[in-house]
Amino acid sequence: MSSITAKEAAALLRQQDNILILTHRRPDGDTTGCAAGLCASLRQIGKTAYVLYNPEITDSNRVYVEPYWAPAEFQPDFVVSVDIAARSLFFADEEKYADRIGLAVDHHPSFEGFGAAQCVDPTAAACGEILYEICRELGEVTQAVALPLYAAVSTDTGCFVYANTTANTHRTAAALLETGIDYFAVNKRHFRTKSRKRIALETELLGNMRFFHEGRGVFMSVSRALLERVGATENDAEDLSALAGMIEGVDCGAVLRELRPNEWKLSLRTGANGRVNATEACRRLGGGGHAMAAGATLEGTLPEVEAKVLEAIDAVKRG
Repeated sequence: MSSITAKEAAALLRQQDNILILTHRRPDGDTTGCAAGLCASLRQIGKTAYVLYNPEITDSNRVYVEPYWAPAEFQPDFVVSVDIAARSLFFADEEKYADRIGLAVDHHPSFEGFGAAQCVDPTAAACGEILYEICRELGEVTQAVALPLYAAVSTDTGCFVYANTTANTHRTAAALLETGIDYFAVNKRHFRTKSRKRIALETELLGNMRFFHEGRGVFMSVSRALLERVGATENDAEDLSALAGMIEGVDCGAVLRELRPNEWKLSLRTGANGRVNATEACRRLGGGGHAMAAGATLEGTLPEVEAKVLEAIDAVKRG
């Protein structure tokens, strides 16, 4: 395994063909945008490249990757993972490729170190920033490349308002905008449009918050029964974890989503003050991520899972 730069990653990709790109479980805008942008860039230089179909794709992200889905009979010679920090984030159809990854591109501090070559930068706010550098080295960053990469950067920074946003994030976004992409449509889709079912979900979550740490922490939970009651889809439930950070005085928000009976997905969002390191807390629970945004999957009843999460938070909190 070797650590390489974006320029070296592009050189490696130029030597390959029949390339398959992998995204992570419950794909967000960063992993899908990176996959689509890289696939478009590779095709522009004459490579055969596809993205492995992700069965958990939501409507809001489908638009970026749908033109690039791999046909069932495609047999790759080279495999690339984008924005995948841990082996546990490979979905079922990807697991057979876990030991065949020729290039892993990621930006998580908790990256597990798989892949023959690794292009990893934990200082990048979004994996899309790294992919922009790779695509720029591969050739022209056209609108077909730039639009999904902009979606990657925009969504992973909360439309540039999260504390992970840096000067380089804005430089990357500016360069992508200069290609003439319809950035307004991207931001409208992800940040300024809510279905009525989404509003019903948010109403339930905000009405049933459970505070801890004298109001500085909050639990929110989304049960399968709640989703069924309001008729919500995966698209309606996307990025509910952002709600916790909007509550005055809260610097630690734990949103629990029931995946199946007695199995919960934790999305932990913490403040820039560093009182709680989300990565360290989630590592104790078998997960990982960033200092202010991390996750894990836990088993048990809701009270049992909340107790485990609070124990992990208490173990790493400062003050």
